[in-house]
Amino acid sequence: MIKEVKDGFLITVRVSPNAKKNEIIKTTDGIKIKIASQPVDGKANKSVIEFLSKLFKVPKSNFEIVKGQSSKDKTIFINVSDLEKINTIKQIYEKL
Repeated sequence: MIKEVKDGFLITVRVSPNAKKNEIIKTTDGIKIKIASQPVDGKANKSVIEFLSKLFKVPKSNFEIVKGQSSKDKTIFINVSDLEKINTIKQIYEKL
């Protein structure tokens, strides 16, 4: 799920660590992000942010996990106000 808010977007994802490769897929339940990192010492969370940063072409510093730091289900805030970036995120999400 993706929701546009005042200063950017909130996305709700389910993270699956220890995957063979990093990828994002759309399931019947929502968005699933497969991450190769292990869920130890925040490595998987860091990898999720890096992966989404590359995917959406938004700096890592613009991402914040606002809910689910130690859970597979996470809510991530993307702080973006540039209209071009907003449209890019929407287009990528729709293609999933």
